[in-house]
Amino acid sequence: MSVLSLLTVGAALAQGLAVHGEVVYPVSGPPIADGLVFVDDAGRIAYVGPADGYEPPAEAVRHEGAVVTPGLIDAWTTAGLTGPLNHRADQDHAERNDPVGPQLRALDGYHPADPLVGWIRQLGVTTALAAPSPGQPVGGQGVVVHTWDRADFALDVVAPQIFTLGDGAKSRFSDEGAASRMGAAATIRQTLAEAQEYAERRALRGAERASVDLGMDALGEVLVGERRAVFHAHRADDIRTALRIGEEFGLDVVIAGGAEAWLVVDELVAAEVPVLVGPVMARSWRAGDQRNSNFETAGLLAQAGVPVGIMSGYEGYVPKVRVVLWEAAIAGANGLGFEGALRALTLAPAEILGVDDRVGSLEPGKEGTFVVWDGDPFEYASHACLVVIAGEPVSQSCH
Repeated sequence: MSVLSLLTVGAALAQGLAVHGEVVYPVSGPPIADGLVFVDDAGRIAYVGPADGYEPPAEAVRHEGAVVTPGLIDAWTTAGLTGPLNHRADQDHAERNDPVGPQLRALDGYHPADPLVGWIRQLGVTTALAAPSPGQPVGGQGVVVHTWDRADFALDVVAPQIFTLGDGAKSRFSDEGAASRMGAAATIRQTLAEAQEYAERRALRGAERASVDLGMDALGEVLVGERRAVFHAHRADDIRTALRIGEEFGLDVVIAGGAEAWLVVDELVAAEVPVLVGPVMARSWRAGDQRNSNFETAGLLAQAGVPVGIMSGYEGYVPKVRVVLWEAAIAGANGLGFEGALRALTLAPAEILGVDDRVGSLEPGKEGTFVVWDGDPFEYASHACLVVIAGEPVSQSCH
C-alpha cells in the first residue's frame, strides 16, 4: 500500500472504521459468521457481532475481508533488538560480558523502525514481548511493544525478567561461573538471595541502608510477584530446575522454549505454570537441549490445561527472527488445532504478559488492534490485507 493511501485511511478514521468479515474470530467467544467490527474515533472497539446487528455511521471508513482476527502477539522475540544484517551495528540482543544483568532493559535497545519489525508487522504481528536473547543466567527485562514505528511503541506494563538455564547459559558464559547446568542454577539462586538481602537493607535507615542497585531493584519486583520470571529452558531437567527455583523464591514463573515440556506436563499443570513454546520449527537434529523437540508439544500442553503461547524466540543465525504465525501454523497442524493456535497467538500470550485488558481479543472497550485476512491466516498463501493497531492502519497489502 502506498504511503498516500495509508495516510488517507488514517485521516478518515476520525469517523471510525467498520470491518466486515465473512468470519470474525473474537477469540474470547465463538466465531461470528458474517461479522462486523467497528472501531470508534478513539481507536477503541465499539461493536463486535453480526453485521446485521449494527449500523456504522455513514461516514465511517469501510473494509471487508474473509477473516478478521485480533492482532497477533509474539510471546518472545528479538525483533527490534536484532536486525537483518548480522553486523555488529544492528545486534543489540545480548550482553556477553557478565552472566548477571537484571538491570538491562530491552526498552533501551529496541529499534521500532528496524526492517524486521516491519516484516513481522505486515504478517499480522501487532504486539510482542521484545526481550534479550537467552544466554545470561540472570538476564535483562523485556518490553511489551506494539510493532508500529512510533515513539510510543512500549505498552505501560511491567514486563518479565529473563533467566536462562541449559545449553545457552553454558555456551555463552563457560568461563564465568556457568560452565555447567549446576553453575547456571547456582548463579540464579545466589543472585536472587542477594536481591532478598538487598531488599531488607534498602528498608533500613541511615548509613545501614543499601545504596541503589538497579538490578537488585528489578529482581525485588520479581521476588514480590510484580514482575514475572521467564525461564528459558528446553530440557525436562532444566524445566524442573526452573520450577524448583520458582518454588524456593516464590516466583511467578513462565517457561519459554519448552522443547521437552511434553515430558513434564503433569508438573507444569500442578505448578500452574504457562509455557511459551518455540520456536516450533527450530533446528533440532543436533545434539543439544532441543533434540527432543516435538511439533505436538503445544497441543499436548494445551490439552492438559497448561496455558500456551507461541513465541518466535531466537536462533543464532541470520536473520535470528522467525515468523510466529508460521510457527503457530505447524503447532496447529500437529494437535493444537485452528482455534487453539489462534488463541496461542492472541489471548493466551496477552494474559501471560498482562496486557489482556487492551489486546488479545475482539471485545468492546479494548483497543482496535486486529488483522483482516484474505483467507485462512494459517495458510501460507493467505495475506494480512489490513493490519490495524489501536485504530491506526499500519499495513495494507494483499500480495
